[in-house]
Formats: sequence, structure tokens, C-alpha cells
Amino acid sequence: MGKRNRLFKKGQQLEIRIKDIAFGGKGIGKIPTDDGEMAAFVQNSLPGQLVRAKVVKSKRRYIECKTMEVLEHSAQEVETEFQTIPGAPYASLPLALQEDFKKRTTLELYRRIGHIENVDDLFEEYIESPQPWHYRNKMEYSFSEIRHDLETGKEADDFGLGFKHRGTWWKVENLDADSGLFDEEFENKLHEIREFLRATGLPAWHPPKREGFFRYLVVRKSFSADQLLVNLVTSAVGLDEFDTDAFAEKMKDLFGDRLAGIIHTVNTHVGDRVEPNEGNTSVLLGKPKIIEKLNGLEFEISMTSFFQTNPKCAEKLYSKVIEYADEKGGSNKYLMDLFCGTGTIGQLLAKSTGRKVIGVDIVESAIEDAKANAARNGVENLEFHAADVGKFLKEFPEYNGKISTIVIDPPRAGIAPKSLQKVIEIDADRIVYVSCNPATQARDAEELIKAGYEFKKFSLVDQFPHTSHIEAIGVFEKR
Repeated sequence: MGKRNRLFKKGQQLEIRIKDIAFGGKGIGKIPTDDGEMAAFVQNSLPGQLVRAKVVKSKRRYIECKTMEVLEHSAQEVETEFQTIPGAPYASLPLALQEDFKKRTTLELYRRIGHIENVDDLFEEYIESPQPWHYRNKMEYSFSEIRHDLETGKEADDFGLGFKHRGTWWKVENLDADSGLFDEEFENKLHEIREFLRATGLPAWHPPKREGFFRYLVVRKSFSADQLLVNLVTSAVGLDEFDTDAFAEKMKDLFGDRLAGIIHTVNTHVGDRVEPNEGNTSVLLGKPKIIEKLNGLEFEISMTSFFQTNPKCAEKLYSKVIEYADEKGGSNKYLMDLFCGTGTIGQLLAKSTGRKVIGVDIVESAIEDAKANAARNGVENLEFHAADVGKFLKEFPEYNGKISTIVIDPPRAGIAPKSLQKVIEIDADRIVYVSCNPATQARDAEELIKAGYEFKKFSLVDQFPHTSHIEAIGVFEKR
């Protein structure tokens, strides 16, 4: 019997009615075929919507698509006072429905991937963001000579500054008003920055041609100080014609004392996936860093620092981590902050529990930053070590058998299998697993259970309202 041909081709566009939703913001639709209905998973779509979607992956039993345009809205959606942007597909959905979708699809994930049948019994709490709007402390805006006109839906040769149009990498939608996610004043004045830069006569970046001058505008915000740190990223071609002093003065006129600093980065890379923080950097005004406070501690943040995007909600997340890590209390064993980065969790654990904390990360520069942050905050009952996780106990045998609790907070990809095995070999009594991707936590949970740990409970934290993202904090104890 010959292989069945795929019914749909990559790049093909379809109109799909969304019936249900799966984890990660994938709407589920059904497409009639001669052999019955085929499932379609459509990223960033909602039940009830009719969407125009492009096929990105075609299998024999299902297709995966990305939303290009919402043709009909769901009856569950409501109007907001903010400009609609591609990065907030749930913005028109009431928060109660967002919570329902995120909770329901995430719990199903633990059943399907982690084979954890009693997941409803293990689920403890859904923690909402205390600030559902204007919660982000960093935003990146793109320039392009190709603009998507929001009124006509067509491309225009123009000077654009805003967000990439959904499903494209070459054109942007101008952001003319507050999106509801970042700083209200900054976004309401972004069009003035765009017009000032357009008036210089220097072009925005042209992605297909890989040429132009203005590339990105990246902004960090300190909530505690109510200040902004701005990074303008340009290419080198046309640099002699750009008046950096005039730009700095314009920004000062717009934002006054709220402006902590302005940075200019010259990035000579021409690829599609350029990192804005790459290149030669100079300070045009003020300082290249801002200070933010979390749970009573101060952190110095540069443009390249990793820091929680929603600091108000991060305080709630960290409080739950501390609660889980020190539930037994009074132990004479140590706490360990593994893959600790710049040591945020380690400092908070040390301060809140009064117990000795050991921070470990293989990146030496991150450990240096962690030590500097701890000194700034006067936290002394912790040590940071630049070491490989697997070799740590061999290099520091004095900690062998003395780690009561490990806190891990890996990247979205989760923990590599070899690294997870090294965590297991440390033989801690308890593991508190913080994950920005519950799919990988569900996968790793199965391995931890096989290794003799019991999945005791977990909570979900809505760090990113109006998107499909959710974070999970799980507790595993040795049987």
C-alpha cells in the first residue's frame, strides 16, 4: 500500500474556524477532507474565531498553522482601550477566561506528557499577575522600510517603527498608541520618536535588502525608580550623518527626569535574527544601567542583563519558591540555587530563610555579577561557585550529602537529560523546579519520578497576561 499524500502544502493559506484550544495558545480547528475531518492547530487563535492561517507543518493526520489574520472575532472577546498588537493575542479575552484556558490546557499537558493522572490533586494555586496591564519592564521595537498598513491591510514603502506584523519578518506595524503591556507614556509618545528619526532623512532598515540605518529601539523600565533606559540600535552606514546629540535632546524633551540613560549601539550584522545587544555601544546620556527592587533587594540591570520581565509578578513567584523551598524549616542542611545566573533566587532564599545557600552556575561572569549583587544587598549567608553541576560535589566534597533542597530554574528548553541526571545524583531531599515552559517540566517530572522522587504539588504563575505563556513551580520529594 502506497504512502498517503499530504493534503496540504507548507505555505498554503486556509480559512479555519477555531473550536477549542490547546496548550501554548494553539487553537484547534477541523478541516473537512475526503477522508474525514483533519485537525488543524493554529498558533495565537481563540475558540470562536475564524482565521486566515498559513500552514507551517503538514502531517498526514494534522497540520500546524500560524495565524495571519482574524477574519471573525469570537463572541467571548471584548474591546479594549489599547492598540492591538501581535504579541498580545489574548488581550481581547477577559482575564477569567485567560485563566481558564491556561489552567485547563496546562493540566492536560501534565497528563499527556508527564503521564501524571492525579494532576488535579497536585495542583495547588493559580497566581495572577498583580498588575495585568503595563506590567512589562522591557520592550523591543523594530524599524522597517516596509510597513503593514493596519487600515488597508496592505504593504507600504514607508518608515515604520513598532512590532513585526504577525507571521512576517520583513514588515512592521506602526505603534501609534499604548499597547497596554509596556510603559503608557513611552508608547503614547513613540510616534513622536518615529517622526523625529524619519526627519533625519536616514532610512529604516530594509530586511529583504539587508540595508538601512535604524534597526531597533529597546527600552528597559525600573518600576521602583520609575525610570527608562533606552538603547537605539543602528547600522554603521550613515553614522556620520546622524546627530546623536540632537536625538538625546529630543528624548530628554519627551521624558525629562524619567530618562535614566540613552545608549547607542552600532550593529553591523545583516542577518534576519540579529540580537539588538550585539555591537559597539556608547552612552549618549546618563548611565547604562538602572536599579530595580524585588522583595526588598536591589538589582543593578543593564540592557543585556537577564531579569524577570514582570517584576511585580516575579515577587509573587519568588515568594512561592521560598515557601516551597523552606517548608520543612529548621534543617541543618544547605539550600542550593542551581543554574543560578546572577543569583536572584539565591539571595532571596538566604535572606528569607536565614539558612546557608549555595549558588552554582557554570558561567563565570554570571557568578561575578551574583557576588556583586549579594554584596550590594548585604546578604552574607550564601556562597556562589562557578562550576559544572556534574562536577560540583567532586570539587566541593564538603557539601556531599548536605544539600536538603535544590531550586532549579532552567531555560525554556528545560534541563538536558545529562544535566537532569547530575541534579538527581546530588541526592537532595527536595527539588523545587521553576519552569517558564510547563511542557518541559512535565517531561522532566516523569524522569524525576522514575529516579525515586514524588511529585508533591505545583502552582501556576501568570507572568505574562494576554499571551499564552504560563510559568509553573513544582515540588519533588524523595520517597
